[in-house]
Amino acid sequence: MVSFDVVSLFMKVPIKDTMDLLGGNFTKDVLRLFHNVLTTSYFSFDGQFYEQTYSVAMGSPLSPVIANFYMKDSEERALDLAPHKPLCWFRYVDDTFVIWPHRPDKLRDFLNHLNSIHQSIQFTMETKSEGHLPFLGIDIYR
Repeated sequence: MVSFDVVSLFMKVPIKDTMDLLGGNFTKDVLRLFHNVLTTSYFSFDGQFYEQTYSVAMGSPLSPVIANFYMKDSEERALDLAPHKPLCWFRYVDDTFVIWPHRPDKLRDFLNHLNSIHQSIQFTMETKSEGHLPFLGIDIYR
């Protein structure tokens, strides 16, 4: 049993790549709305105003949907191109539970493969210890 977690997913979702993915699924009018919402994020900190120029905004109701849309495509590419595939792959937002049927050295190769799909999306990995794996606030035992 293995879990993979994306490091700071919302802060790493590439807007341009995501807009390209959305382009194949929505009309031009809807794409303009997505573009406007995703590229006009402003916030203030310590009396200064800032514009967010990369990734989706934390707290935006659209951010989880966009992050999930991007991750679905990213994981499909990663799994399609992987020389060694997991027995099962279950993802919830940025956390993934995996059953790995191959040797441990192939698992490290798989992590490197996942991290090669897009430079900004990087995974950490945790393997079972003493027959259990913490995942999404619970312990999974085998």
